[in-house]
Amino acid sequence: MPISHLHDVLRQVHVTAVMASGTLFFLRGTAVTLMNAHWPHRPAVRYLSYTIDSILLAAALMLIAVIHQYPFVQAWLTVKVLLLVVYIGLGSIAIKRGKSLAIRRAAFVAALGVFVFIASVAHTHNPLGLFTTL
Repeated sequence: MPISHLHDVLRQVHVTAVMASGTLFFLRGTAVTLMNAHWPHRPAVRYLSYTIDSILLAAALMLIAVIHQYPFVQAWLTVKVLLLVVYIGLGSIAIKRGKSLAIRRAAFVAALGVFVFIASVAHTHNPLGLFTTL
């Protein structure tokens, strides 16, 4: 398979996994923070999330190898990686670790904002993401 085709396939898998992961997080977070639902904590839902995120990570690592751009070398990838850590932390607080509903809700909204910003950094290949035009 030519490298350009491999790049296209990996990018599509990565983008699809990002959308699936974000959608599942949105549904789980909404259910927990607005409806006090318990289904987001069920093993099947958690394992689905782990599976999607594993595919996302694998595609990201393969893309890094194919495009020869690396975190801590390219600024936009560095921002994505650092914000991913923030997003995971906020998501954990929103879904299960927040001590109160208000804390879980605030963490959920913040995580969604970070998710959107990460996507904008990926789209623009610029560490300023959606703020690039300012």
